[in-house]
Amino acid sequence: MIFADLVLARRLEAAEAANARGCSALEGTAVLEVAGGWVIFAGADSPLTQAVGIGLHGPVRRTELEAIEAFLGSRGARVSLDVCPLAHTSLMEGLAARGYRLTEFNNTMVKILAGSEMVFTPRVRRAVMADSELWSYTVGRGFFEQAELTTAEMDVGRAIYSMPEALCYLAATEHGQPAGGGAMAVQGGLALLFADSTIEQFRRQGLQRELIAARLNEARARGCDLAMASTTPGSSSQRNYERMGFQVAYTKVTMVG
Repeated sequence: MIFADLVLARRLEAAEAANARGCSALEGTAVLEVAGGWVIFAGADSPLTQAVGIGLHGPVRRTELEAIEAFLGSRGARVSLDVCPLAHTSLMEGLAARGYRLTEFNNTMVKILAGSEMVFTPRVRRAVMADSELWSYTVGRGFFEQAELTTAEMDVGRAIYSMPEALCYLAATEHGQPAGGGAMAVQGGLALLFADSTIEQFRRQGLQRELIAARLNEARARGCDLAMASTTPGSSSQRNYERMGFQVAYTKVTMVG
């Protein structure tokens, strides 16, 4: 069992922030270090634009919230923060005073890797450099649930694929048809699993669990002691991660101004 405390939260959120900062080398991106965390801008409408780890190292001042608002607002992005429940109470108080509203919940899930075994994953392989467009399209189809993707939608996958620390994986059917994908990054002995996506017609065939297993195999080979992922509460992704031995450490809320 894992019991969430401030030490664990700081480690998990720091890993997520470090991974998100991997976008900073891409054209048009920017980062801001503030209030003990990071704000990453990867495009006004990009799901990679996020604020991570805010308020985990002490009180959050009004001027720091103003700096976040100015950083994102000046770039045309909606001001949105993912708030860890172990953040200092001043963060939620400050957001409430400024009229922020809750729009989303996300579970941060963790798994201790010690004692776990390698799993055979015949339908999953590591993506190589030449797979960039294929991976971006496959993951985009599952995420956006449509066969035709815009340039902006493809760019989300391309940005993830270009992250220096990202290890990307492809899942295929028994006949070799691309069916899903996922990514992983290792930060300080912690494996962060993200970008899980399965094309709708191939869901409920165990592909996501195989993608999870393949990344856990890699994490163990790299000496990681812990793995983490983020899922929507009650989703099939959460159930798949639970079947693979993950448990909910805490639930974050997305606050939008």
